[in-house]
Amino acid sequence: MTTAIQEHLTIAKASKVCGLPVKTLRYYDEIDLVRPKHRSAAGYRLYGSEDLKRLQFLQRARSFGFSIEACRDLLSLHVSTTRDRHEVRAIAEHHLQEINTRLDALTALKSQLEGLITECRSGQGRECPILTELEDGAAQGT
Repeated sequence: MTTAIQEHLTIAKASKVCGLPVKTLRYYDEIDLVRPKHRSAAGYRLYGSEDLKRLQFLQRARSFGFSIEACRDLLSLHVSTTRDRHEVRAIAEHHLQEINTRLDALTALKSQLEGLITECRSGQGRECPILTELEDGAAQGT
């Protein structure tokens, strides 16, 4: 084994260093997000320090909820020598809009569910407003 290859980590070790599952590293390779430049004589992926930095960058970006495509764009901007911070900000602002839209939908859902639970507590008999809502919603296709 050459010195250059000894400096590279197997997928299992790279997974531990980055805090990402092995399956994720394989997926990133398949979609050409982070494709290790080196392979062992047996064909195993070998991750170098630059690969590890990219994987850690992606792990952090994913923890912020960025999509794979947004991560691809951010990673490209990150490694670019001519990156434009306005492009980075635009990606982040778009993601924030998506988060706010989801928060609004979750807030409405929370309010609706709280109302059904209150109705259920105050009701009597076998009728359950929660089950009725689920049944009516299913019948309406919502």
